[in-house]
Amino acid sequence: MKRFSELTEQEILALAITNEEEDSRIYRGFAEGLRGQYDASAKVFDEMAEEEVRHRTMLFDLYRSKFGEYLPLIRRQDVRGFVRHKPLWLVRPLGIDEVRKYAAEMEYETARFYRKAAETARDASVRELLVQLAEAEDKHEAMAEKLEDKISPSARSAEDETARRMFVLQYVQPGLAGLMDGSVSTLAPLFAAAFATHHTWDAFLVGMAASIGAGISMGFAEALSDDGSLTGRGAPWLRGAVCGVMTAIGGLGHTLPYLIPDFWIATTVSIIVVAVELTAISWIRWRFMDTPFLSATFQVMVGGALVFIAGILIGSS
Repeated sequence: MKRFSELTEQEILALAITNEEEDSRIYRGFAEGLRGQYDASAKVFDEMAEEEVRHRTMLFDLYRSKFGEYLPLIRRQDVRGFVRHKPLWLVRPLGIDEVRKYAAEMEYETARFYRKAAETARDASVRELLVQLAEAEDKHEAMAEKLEDKISPSARSAEDETARRMFVLQYVQPGLAGLMDGSVSTLAPLFAAAFATHHTWDAFLVGMAASIGAGISMGFAEALSDDGSLTGRGAPWLRGAVCGVMTAIGGLGHTLPYLIPDFWIATTVSIIVVAVELTAISWIRWRFMDTPFLSATFQVMVGGALVFIAGILIGSS
């Protein structure tokens, strides 16, 4: 890698040309990744890509007039000091907020590069163009940070709804499925063991085994059920992790009270935790799944109560 201070004026212009080419392709990648779900934002990134092409043309015309047709290949990674960004434009599906932040950071870095290059340029025409491009990149940075200002309210509302739907598909649904399974399915073995032995430590071990086992099972089941390519539900490993972790949390919540040595105190605390868990599940279903709160509460409470009673009856028999 070369230091920026070691670059010649020819190499600085060549690097600027390469940067504009790469930035244009990145914005095209953003546009393609957002198209269909965030059409208004995709259009803005198409416009930004076209602007980068114009910048590249301006730079190359100046380069050709100064140094001829040969253009050395110099890239960001060849020069010390450039920030290394992860290839976000290759990720699918793209998150609109992450894309905006990424684009703003990229434009800020490019503007700084042009200003630094302008300070070292000896040729007046080169210096003038670099300052002009720095100002243009500043505008792009502001555009990326306030991308919603360029989008009509109706389009912005549609994009927000799409983002909400993607959040529900990728995080809320698998998390809710896991929390419901962990909270309800572990009730029977936990309370059966508790009332069969009246030993809190034995009940704790059974609850731990049921919770962790259910978490592993649900995680793999969710990850293997759908690769997300058609449904847009995101990476299967991420959904599986969310589902598995929430399943384990759902079971551990009412298992941990059995670390209390006194059986009846532990059981009372565990029952209170179960009520809190079922209320939380009802609220999530109401908040994100458009299920009426009373209906969601009735369904969850009845199901949980039946499993709870089954565990007690089996353990007491």
